[in-house]
Amino acid sequence: MPKKKSSTGWRNENKHPSLSEVFSSVSVPKKKGMWRKLFAFTGPGLLIAVGYMDPGNWATDIAGGAKFGYMLLSVIFISNFLAIILQHLALKLGIVCERDLAQACRDHYPPFISFILWILCEIAISACDLAEIIGSVLALKLLFGIPITWGVLITAIDILIILFFQYKGFRYIESVVAALIFTILVCFSFEIISSKPEIFSILKGIIPNPEIIKNSQSFYISIGILGATVMPHNLYLHSSIIQTRDYPRTIEGKKMAIKYATIDSTLSLSLAFFINAAILIISAATFHKDGYTEVADIMHAHKLLTPILGSSLAGVFFALALLASGQNSTLTGTLAGQIVMEGFLNIRLKPWIRRLITRLIAIVPAMIASIVYGEKGTGELLIISQIILSVQLSFAIVPLVSFTGDSKKMGPFVNGPILKISAWLITVIVIFLNLFLLYDIFL
Repeated sequence: MPKKKSSTGWRNENKHPSLSEVFSSVSVPKKKGMWRKLFAFTGPGLLIAVGYMDPGNWATDIAGGAKFGYMLLSVIFISNFLAIILQHLALKLGIVCERDLAQACRDHYPPFISFILWILCEIAISACDLAEIIGSVLALKLLFGIPITWGVLITAIDILIILFFQYKGFRYIESVVAALIFTILVCFSFEIISSKPEIFSILKGIIPNPEIIKNSQSFYISIGILGATVMPHNLYLHSSIIQTRDYPRTIEGKKMAIKYATIDSTLSLSLAFFINAAILIISAATFHKDGYTEVADIMHAHKLLTPILGSSLAGVFFALALLASGQNSTLTGTLAGQIVMEGFLNIRLKPWIRRLITRLIAIVPAMIASIVYGEKGTGELLIISQIILSVQLSFAIVPLVSFTGDSKKMGPFVNGPILKISAWLITVIVIFLNLFLLYDIFL
């Protein structure tokens, strides 16, 4: 007979904290002022923001800017707004229920459903890892001329870097991520200044244009931007890493944690919006303006940047930002993989074993594509990886919205009527767009 749900709304009790080695390891001042508390909660949002500026976003942003100028800026803005709401729900689930999303699925659904969700999530994380590998490989080729095949092998070494910082402490990982994000920010600031975009056109592009839906090509790229922006593994990741903070596990303590974690998340995702928008703006100000409307991949964009902008540094900064983006995403992908496996299956492997398994699954197709098809093959794999992530998104959003809207599970923290309606509306939109994308691809 199936287990009955307890008074807390869960089928099973959670016996192990998420990421137990770093659970509640970052101290939060008890009586200090607002800024000290906000600083203590700053970090998880940056790790989440990484997923919104990974190499998978670059192809869609470049293609959108080259073909339609600034028009699709509104799509990036809307996607980012949806992401802010979904990440708020994820951190709230972790703080209130003291479960990450994977553990919540395991403790709510029957074992068979939970197992299927785990398989789908592992596929999505492998697809994300694939995008990280391709981004890093292309950056190594652009910066140092390293052949793509060798670049794929070199990316496997980053497991040692990740393990080193993981054992140093969670704050070290957050510091590394912050440094890499700062590198990306500096690089794109230089690119924007060099490209001299039209300010009025940028402001006009943030306002939604009906032409986006009327034009099938712009609508297709818009779906790609949405799929590349809102990452399913980020929902699992955020619900876990927020629990690294040592806040009081009381109603008042959880209220305080939700408040500061939401501020951290919103500010970090605003930074991700700037970087994503910067990629599209640079593409619009250089390629679209000069008639290069068919630019749709990273390598082509890099080749054209230097002659168009008239600066050799343009290509260097572009490649450096790409490398930082790929390595940053690798860090967060490692943690997400560990959280998903431990959460769904309650199996605890050593981090280096878990990372090796995920990396091998991603390296094999990347290696085959690089040997058989070269640069073109890796570019196509990047697009395929984003489609997989987009499809998986529905299977992460539905449980998240369902759990945070359940009064038995959330108690006084259950989603209010406006948030509940908004969350389900977002879910319906995401599912519809994914169904449309699948229809367009296969039929």
